[in-house]
Amino acid sequence: MQHNHLTMNNCDIVLQRIIPLRGPNMWTYRPVIEAWVNIQTLDQLSPQLLKQAGTRISDWLPALAQQPEAPGESIECLQEFQVGRFPPTIIEHVTQALQSLAGLPSGFGNTHPTSEPGCYKVVIRAWHERVTLNALNAARELILAALDNRDYDLASTITRLNDYRLQYCLGPSTACIVDAADDRDIPAIRLSEGNLLQLGYGVNQRRIWTAETDNTSAIAETISRDKDLTKSLLAACGVPVPQGRAVSSPEHAWEVAQALGLPVVVKPSDGNHQRGVFTNLSTQAEIQAAYAVAINEGTGVLVETFIRGVEHRLLMVGGKLVAAAKGQNATVTGDGLHTIASLIDTQINADPRRGHEDDLPLNHIKLHAAVKLEIARQGLTEQSIPEAGRVVTIQRIGNVAYDCTDDVHPEVAEIASIAARIVGLDVAGIDLVAEDISRPLNEQGGAIVEVNAGPGLLMHLKPAGGQPRHVGRSIVDYTFPPGDMARVPVVGITGTRGKTLTGRMLFRLLSLHGWRTGLASSDGLFVDRRILRTGDCANAQEARKILLNREVEAAIIENGCHQILNEGLAYERCEVGIITNIDWSEEIPTHAVLDEQERVMVYRTQMDVVLPTGMAVLNADDARVIDLARYCDGQITLFSKRATLRAITDHLATDARAVFIDHDQLILAQGSSRINLCNISSIPITGHGTNEAQIYNVLAAAAAAWALGLSADLIEAGLVSFVSD
Repeated sequence: MQHNHLTMNNCDIVLQRIIPLRGPNMWTYRPVIEAWVNIQTLDQLSPQLLKQAGTRISDWLPALAQQPEAPGESIECLQEFQVGRFPPTIIEHVTQALQSLAGLPSGFGNTHPTSEPGCYKVVIRAWHERVTLNALNAARELILAALDNRDYDLASTITRLNDYRLQYCLGPSTACIVDAADDRDIPAIRLSEGNLLQLGYGVNQRRIWTAETDNTSAIAETISRDKDLTKSLLAACGVPVPQGRAVSSPEHAWEVAQALGLPVVVKPSDGNHQRGVFTNLSTQAEIQAAYAVAINEGTGVLVETFIRGVEHRLLMVGGKLVAAAKGQNATVTGDGLHTIASLIDTQINADPRRGHEDDLPLNHIKLHAAVKLEIARQGLTEQSIPEAGRVVTIQRIGNVAYDCTDDVHPEVAEIASIAARIVGLDVAGIDLVAEDISRPLNEQGGAIVEVNAGPGLLMHLKPAGGQPRHVGRSIVDYTFPPGDMARVPVVGITGTRGKTLTGRMLFRLLSLHGWRTGLASSDGLFVDRRILRTGDCANAQEARKILLNREVEAAIIENGCHQILNEGLAYERCEVGIITNIDWSEEIPTHAVLDEQERVMVYRTQMDVVLPTGMAVLNADDARVIDLARYCDGQITLFSKRATLRAITDHLATDARAVFIDHDQLILAQGSSRINLCNISSIPITGHGTNEAQIYNVLAAAAAAWALGLSADLIEAGLVSFVSD
């Protein structure tokens, strides 16, 4: 032990730099943390110490060799320890393993050397950057503890990371909607630390809050919270509901119960999550005890007739049934040895489907007043020891998590749809009680007991039993009917030079086309004729303001290489991606981008995000720029000063598009078709055809405008009338 401590003296894993890349970047489409990690001082460690450290890490994290993304890499990483070498990739793999143990999905990881000896870029998928940063720091501490032969409290680390995940990451209901939107290339922007999201861009955006959409009216939500008002509206429209009245005291509750007819239900008038709800009550003592609990869960208490049957939750989206779940009583079976309190822990709460987290379908059962009352109704207390074989009901409600979607009778689905429409909810959770959900309600005396706004989706995503349902997809398809991509045309411009002026010319053309256009560039931030900010706004933070703006019908966003390296792109996908030119000799030492291969990784980012239905616009006078076309999912338009350039003629031979100059004339061509525009010398910005750099900017802007469907006449008029000031 003493030898190991001496060997570790002055050795450390240093996190030199942390770069949160919140949008598509040179590594991946997804947000990542890029950490610059220096491990140079570990070179002095003895092979024996490294072997022992590798064994300790394997013992602490046995799943490390089974990382789902790249099991071969993590196994090879551990094998490096066994031959006496410290593997730089261990930081990446331990961070991923810790995130996985904390309940996050696996994701992208990469470890890349820099020009500085012992320094590596460690790139980790960031589901939320605070969680990933904590996991990265925890990975460092774990590895150092292994090297120093110290104990490491892995359990408390996982607990802490899990708490961060629950605090900062999207909840399961919202996350399933985001995943469904992503499947349709609909972008999502988180608008708060909570679950408020924007889906789509600009004028076509929509907003959601968990399972509420911006079509959910405040009036409908208010009605749904007032259970007595909801019930009266449903009853007036012929929807079966239990009879009931608001009560003001325990004595009043007993009077109303007698008038309605026993048994009854006692519940808060505006509670939620089934708290304070008591069913099948028949005695004065039960009803008055239930009132005392229910009054603390809401602003009033209701007494209703008891409907026999099983509680069900039907999820209605846009008037259609998309999922249904039913409840089961929570019970314990006596063994003649243990108390009911002990049996609850061993027979109910030990179920892995139960927990305090929001991503488990069933909750832990606590000995609160409602549970104690249910037990007391059976002549027992929590300290009673039921005889062997006796079944004791612990909870009759709150276990609606067993899928029954395929069993719902069409008439039941229709009456639930009517209930949602009466309240005014586009997304609603309909609670109803029926003995058999496959039969009409009127045949069995079933009834709708509640209509809920913003219903939880977890019971349908991860049911305790039965088939999971893709309810997020249903909400997205309702919010954005098929064919509605929720986006506005986005044009991304990158390159070494010419980005700003190309963007300004394109802004002019799209404005002439009648689109309220947003522009984020080195000149400032603009929407239509308004200047939102002057100065350099070519960064993701400013560009995102364009995408959030509900006025914007088209967006133009300038992306320099430093922005891509520092932040990633502001948008997830784009209709048009432009690369004006690339200075292949430029080194970016601040980001350790020193060779051509790494420059390709930076600039290809713009190609990676072009939609399959979109267009890349590339400078054909640089063969290496043309080569970036292979990273594009969409079509390609090449531009060049020379009509006879081999790359242009070969490209046109494939019936693709090109923009070029032929005998001083600006040409839009596709295959053998040509559209002749004005002479390049008649466009003032080109210095009457003498400014080569500006000619390239004109070609790029014309190609992008053409890709977006602007007419040749408008493109010509816009370029001829464009002035640089």
